[in-house]
Amino acid sequence: MLKKITEDIFYLGVNDRQKHRFENLWPLPYGVSYNSYLIVDEKTVLMDTVDVCYADLFFHKIEEALNGRPLDYLVLNHMEPDHAGSIRLLRRQYPDVQIVGNSKTFGMLAGYHGITDGLHEVKEGDTLALGRHTLSFYMAPMVHWPEVMMTYDQTDKVLFSADAFGTFGTLDGAVIDADMNTDHYWEEMKRYYANIVGKYGSPVQKALQKLSGLDVQTICSLHGPVWREHKDKAIAIYDQLSRYEGEEGVVIIFGSMYGHTEQMAETVAHSLAESGVKNIVIHDVSKSHASYILRDVFKYKGVMIGSPTYSNQLFPEVEAVLSKIQVREVKNRLFGYFGSFSWAGAAVKRLTAFAEQMKWEVVGEPVEQKQGMSPDDQAKCVALGKEMAMRMKKI
Repeated sequence: MLKKITEDIFYLGVNDRQKHRFENLWPLPYGVSYNSYLIVDEKTVLMDTVDVCYADLFFHKIEEALNGRPLDYLVLNHMEPDHAGSIRLLRRQYPDVQIVGNSKTFGMLAGYHGITDGLHEVKEGDTLALGRHTLSFYMAPMVHWPEVMMTYDQTDKVLFSADAFGTFGTLDGAVIDADMNTDHYWEEMKRYYANIVGKYGSPVQKALQKLSGLDVQTICSLHGPVWREHKDKAIAIYDQLSRYEGEEGVVIIFGSMYGHTEQMAETVAHSLAESGVKNIVIHDVSKSHASYILRDVFKYKGVMIGSPTYSNQLFPEVEAVLSKIQVREVKNRLFGYFGSFSWAGAAVKRLTAFAEQMKWEVVGEPVEQKQGMSPDDQAKCVALGKEMAMRMKKI
C-alpha cells in the first residue's frame, strides 16, 4: 500500500530490519529505513533510490505509483550506496530516464555505475519545472559527502534534504511524524548525527543558513520519519549539534581491567550528583558501543575520561574512543580526567596530550591513582567532581 506525503508526492522507501550495523560500524537496534520519493506531475520525478538489496521491492513500488506512466527524471541528492545502490538497475528498467545532479554527482555516478549519458546537470539555485511543481536545487557539500545537494519543491514547500535530519530506525507503519510516536527517534537522530555527520559542523551550519530563507513545511530525509509537525525540532537539533553546543550534563567514559579506575569513575559521578548535576551518563568502554559514547559526547557539555595505564599507553578501548572523538573534531567541551596504574603511570600524561590537541577547557586537577584507592585518592576524585559541577553552573 503506497503512502502519500502530499497529493502528488509518494513515499517509496523501504525498511531494513536485517542489517546489524550501519556502514558495518554502528549498531541498528531499531533497524534503518532507506527513503525515496516520487513526484507525479506532467513530468514524473524520483528522488534518490534505495540500497540495492531492496531493489525488487522498490521497483514494484515505483511501478505501482507511476501507474503505467514513464519515469522522466531521477534526482540524485546523495551518492552514498545505501541511497544510490539501485541506480544501474533503475536505468535498465527505465532507459530513457534523465538523471539530475551536479558535476560532483556525475563523477561518482561514473565511478560507481559507469553511467555517463542521459545526464541533466544543475547548479546552485537552478530550477526544474514539472508542471504544477517547480524544483530548485541547493548545494550542501560535506553534509556529509562532497556531492550532496538538497531539492526544494516550491509548490508543496517540501525539502528533500538528503541525509540531513535523518535518523536510525525503521518506519513501522506510519511515515509522517504526526502519525507516529516519535520519542525514540530523537536519541537515534543524535546518534546518527554524531557518528555519520559529526565531523562536518561548519558545512551543516552553512547549509542551515542557506536554507533558512525557504518556507519549508515538510522535510523528507533519506532516513527516518518525514518531518512536518516536528520539523522545527529536527532543525533545532541539527543546529545545536553542528555548533557543538552541549546540554548541561556530564558523560563519564572509563576503561577498567580490575575495577580500580571504575571505582574512580563512580566516586566522581557521586560527587557530581551531590553537587547538583542531574544529567550524568557513565560508559564503560568495554561494554558501551562507541556510537552511544559519541552521541553523549556531542550531547553533553562536560566530558570526563578515566583510563588505567596499559603497556605504557592508554587502555586500548579508551584510546579507540579518543581517536573517534578526535576524528569528529568535537569543540567546546569542559574536560576532566583521571587514571590509575600499578607500577608506572602513563594514562594521565596521555590524557593531558589529548586535552591539548582538542583544545578543551580542563577543569580541576587530574587524579592519578597508584594501585588501590586511598582516602587521599578518594578526596581528589570528589574534588574533581565538585570542580566540574561548579564550572557547569557557570555556563
